[in-house]
Amino acid sequence: MENYILPKKQAIIVFFVFAFGYFLSCLLRAITATLSPVLTSEFNLLAADLGLLAGGYFLGFACMQIPLGYLLDKYGPKKIVSSFLLIALVGTGSFALAESFSGLLISRILIGVGVSACLMAPLTGYRVWYAENQQQRANSWMLMIASLGFLSSTLPVQLLLPSFGWRWIFGGITILISISIILMLVLIPKWNLIKNKELEESSETGTLSEVWKNRFFISVIPMGLFNYGGLMAIQTLWAGPWMIKVSGYTPEESAKGLFMIYFFMLISFLIWGYFVPKISKNINDAIKLLKIGTPLSLIVLGLIIYLGPDAGAIHWTLFVVSAIFLSLSQPAVGMAFRLSNAGKALTSFNLLLFVGAFFVQWMMGIIIDLSMNFNFSEVISFKFAMSFVFISSLFSYLYFLAKNN
Repeated sequence: MENYILPKKQAIIVFFVFAFGYFLSCLLRAITATLSPVLTSEFNLLAADLGLLAGGYFLGFACMQIPLGYLLDKYGPKKIVSSFLLIALVGTGSFALAESFSGLLISRILIGVGVSACLMAPLTGYRVWYAENQQQRANSWMLMIASLGFLSSTLPVQLLLPSFGWRWIFGGITILISISIILMLVLIPKWNLIKNKELEESSETGTLSEVWKNRFFISVIPMGLFNYGGLMAIQTLWAGPWMIKVSGYTPEESAKGLFMIYFFMLISFLIWGYFVPKISKNINDAIKLLKIGTPLSLIVLGLIIYLGPDAGAIHWTLFVVSAIFLSLSQPAVGMAFRLSNAGKALTSFNLLLFVGAFFVQWMMGIIIDLSMNFNFSEVISFKFAMSFVFISSLFSYLYFLAKNN
């Protein structure tokens, strides 16, 4: 591995190029939370429609995870991420021009497909190009970049809406994606110039079935689907409508609340990125921290459900920050496998996260609509939806404990 470590200056450049692409990916992931009031009004969307629209990103993203693992292992990050971003370019452009819900949904799915390599490509590259003790830090800082993307999808987008409208905002994002593609092509190293002996020797035996039969991987399947997937569903969509429909915020106040959530999420990941290499040096450390830390987010979510209208931006901030321990599951999956299966393992786990996010995001909308059809109040309907996340996450955590005794 030492022969393939990038020089420090090049490693920094590679990180920031990847980070820019991932920033755009996360901006697009979370932007529906800010745009939900205007899209709901313009296209007469039900809660289930809104959940499906936001979840379309996760559906497109999830569909590419298994083939993405093979593609990354064979062709490397540079070719794959730049090629996929061309699809995102088409998706953002068509979203800006969409005239119907179906047009929005198809565009949203294309965006999800297009940005699906923006995290897995860097994580695969870091395992070859970065020193082992720097990989978890780089992974954690990529999550900090995610927070920047989420942050930019809130108050900045809300401030731009009156002057430019959501269509021109998506036009601007399309231009930024074009710039990202150019940077990837120019500055990311070629994979075929960095032949890794371990990869060459073991590529024949590294299979997808090994990933899905791995004991640790099996133990994190429910947590990936419901704990992590539920977290993404809430932070990228349902926290915003909760603040408007349950807490009584205006759209502007909701955008400020989302900004606060993502700001503290960013600070948390910045600090987390510094301490993770010190406290989680191997898979056993990661398992121990997941056991200890995961209940914190469950406790906060339970409190939010109990408080109802009295739970606002501060409580959702506590929920997102307390869920930071879940971020250990991704590098832990990477540490559980040989380098030959790194891409397949990481993309398989990412598949779980995004299938979970799509399912939970859409199911929450369905639960809200069904509850209101049975004459429950909007507040109670949202509580039912959040209770679904709480119960599924609790049982997923208990399963993880049972499998890792």
